[in-house]
Amino acid sequence: MRRSPTVLILVSILAACLMLACRTEKAQTAGPPPAMPVTVATASIQSTPLEVRLVGTVEPSAKVEIKSQVAGQLMKVHFAEGQDVKQGDLLLDIDPQPYREALRQAEAAVERDRAQLAQAEFALQKDIVQSKSADADAERYAALRKDRVASEQQELQYRTSAETLKQTIRVDQAAVDSARSSIKVDEAAVSQAKLNLGYCEIRAPISGRAGNLLVHPGNLVKVNDAALVVINRIAPVFVSFNVPEKQLEAIRRYSASGSLPVEVTTRSEPLTKVIGSLSVIDNTVDTQTGTIHLKATFDNGKRVLWPGQFVEVVLTLKAAQNSTVIPAEAVQAGQKGQFVYVVKSDKTVEPRVVAVGRTIERNVIIENGITPGETVVTDGQMLLFPGAHVTIAAAPKADIGVQ
Repeated sequence: MRRSPTVLILVSILAACLMLACRTEKAQTAGPPPAMPVTVATASIQSTPLEVRLVGTVEPSAKVEIKSQVAGQLMKVHFAEGQDVKQGDLLLDIDPQPYREALRQAEAAVERDRAQLAQAEFALQKDIVQSKSADADAERYAALRKDRVASEQQELQYRTSAETLKQTIRVDQAAVDSARSSIKVDEAAVSQAKLNLGYCEIRAPISGRAGNLLVHPGNLVKVNDAALVVINRIAPVFVSFNVPEKQLEAIRRYSASGSLPVEVTTRSEPLTKVIGSLSVIDNTVDTQTGTIHLKATFDNGKRVLWPGQFVEVVLTLKAAQNSTVIPAEAVQAGQKGQFVYVVKSDKTVEPRVVAVGRTIERNVIIENGITPGETVVTDGQMLLFPGAHVTIAAAPKADIGVQ
């Protein structure tokens, strides 16, 4: 069937109109991509201290395990578990009866030896008098023997008697010395008995907080055996932590000019900061971990810190001025390293590689790549690309935790 020229012209015109409509629709739909909503922050200059952040452990400034220095039955407890005690307070009683009896026996032994000493001294004095008389008789008979009035046998008899009394004096003196030595031994036994009797009353050697009672009344205790109770001094208190060996030189240098402040927060009360000072730098580096042990002292008057707690430690070495600071969430990881998206004046973004320094709470120090006053993206980076248009959205409110 042969088509007329008029029909062909109409078909051509219709096809051309359809093509023009399609091109117009494509041109209308191929506009710029929509702006991405992001939250931003401005890089600022802050006075940022040179800090070392670590995890530490709270330790008592003094810890004493109370043990018995005598054996016997635990009779009475004079404190409540968990109670604060002062130095010298009576804590426990050990049965004193056996030690009172031992003291009486030791004192009786001293009296007995004193009586023996008195008897030995009396005998010594008597023999000294007799010896002087015998010496005089011996000298008289020696003179009579020269004058041929007394016989040789009489002279020998008195001289022998005088020598015998001298030997008796030496024996008496030894008896006196022995009695005196016995008295010293018995007096030492009396002192030991009194000491043991005093040990029957166990008193607090330090002020602090008493822990749980580990041995209850009625039980027999041995000398220096199991601990009866543990006392911890928690005011003041220590916080121990380890720092890498590479930071030792800086810590020593800054601590030489004065005490370094140390700030700690507990996990249960992260908003409560407790301030103390660095007090101990250990004298050796741990070869296994490559760290050195430090210790800080805190007054802990409000008892915020408790022995055994893990705490966040911030050791401040020096305050540094004019540091460029941005929120930590603005920093992203890329193939060329860490980078941030910078919002330009035309509301487009460009990625910029940055050198990130220390972290301070929720911020980071930018050592290179960002200048103060520039705007960086802190949320919404996943949908961005170089040159992307953005619109600034309000930052979400921080969640408030239940206290």
